[in-house]
Amino acid sequence: MRPVTAVLAIATLAALVSGCQRKDAAAAPKLPVLVGTQQAEITDYADSVSLTGVITARTLNNLSFRVGGRVAERLVEVGQHVDTDQVLARIDPQEQESDLRTAQANLDAAQAQSTQAAAAFDRQKALLSQGFTTRRDYDQADQALKVAQGSVEAAGSALANAKENLSFTELRAGAPGIITARQVEAGQVVQAAQTVFTVAEDGDRDAVFNVQETLVAGVHGSTPPPVAVALLADPKVTAQGTVREIAPVVDPASGSVRVKVALPATPAAMPLGAAVVGSVTGKHGKAVVLPWQALTSANGKPAVWVVDPASKAVAIAPVAVMGYDTASVAIADGLTAGQTVVTSGGQLLSPGLVVETTEAKP
Repeated sequence: MRPVTAVLAIATLAALVSGCQRKDAAAAPKLPVLVGTQQAEITDYADSVSLTGVITARTLNNLSFRVGGRVAERLVEVGQHVDTDQVLARIDPQEQESDLRTAQANLDAAQAQSTQAAAAFDRQKALLSQGFTTRRDYDQADQALKVAQGSVEAAGSALANAKENLSFTELRAGAPGIITARQVEAGQVVQAAQTVFTVAEDGDRDAVFNVQETLVAGVHGSTPPPVAVALLADPKVTAQGTVREIAPVVDPASGSVRVKVALPATPAAMPLGAAVVGSVTGKHGKAVVLPWQALTSANGKPAVWVVDPASKAVAIAPVAVMGYDTASVAIADGLTAGQTVVTSGGQLLSPGLVVETTEAKP
């Protein structure tokens, strides 16, 4: 019987010890959660966005031959500057020269027939006045003359077309600019209207940016703000631009919208292809600027945690956001000056929880 008695005594002692430990744990005070806070201060705020883009030509011309043939010469390279009416390439003119000789021969023949018909008509006209010919012969001579004159006009038009086609064997620049691309080489056979060169015309340039769709959602139908453009390699080189074109569709690959900013009197230090930074200043107003970590969500809407100065208990406060920056968020409504806002540790909070605060610089 002694072993059984010993086991019962040990079990009773263990139960007593466990009960004491639970009472001690229940009696121990719960430590408050430590959070970082900041005093809300209302300041002037201007929403701004900066994006990287590239300088492009305002006008790109795709140049092509108006007749087909084999490319005999290519006289310019990509990156070369060309002037108006400068010859860029030639195709073999053998076919066009043959057409020109044929057209010239047809014109000579038509002129000879016209001369002969004119002499016959004059003779019939003189004979008719003297009564030595019939009216029918006179009318036939008149008709033959008119047909011959029409043939001369047709042959003259064909000769003019042949000369024009011969001139089309030389591809000339329509305006001064820079060759940005070429699609053919010497010896290659090209078709009429096939692109041979792409020329970026001289003059004002555009700065092109790929912008997030949400940033341009409210721009359509309103006057876009001016854009300050600075050269990425040398921020001292600047230009003021205006939004000239907003793409109507979103690029499915990047999810962005292409925006073209016109740069009147583009600085010479901003060449084609140069990387630039475009900055836009949006809405101005009064706002409370907080670290982005302070922002949370309540019922799917923006909110922050605020601390009651007396009880140190936290509560959720719905807010209206004016704008977002790289590391901060601007609150337009929902906070008053002097309120204590939780800036770190908010993920551990629940309404009514008492916290211990550490003040952070705004």
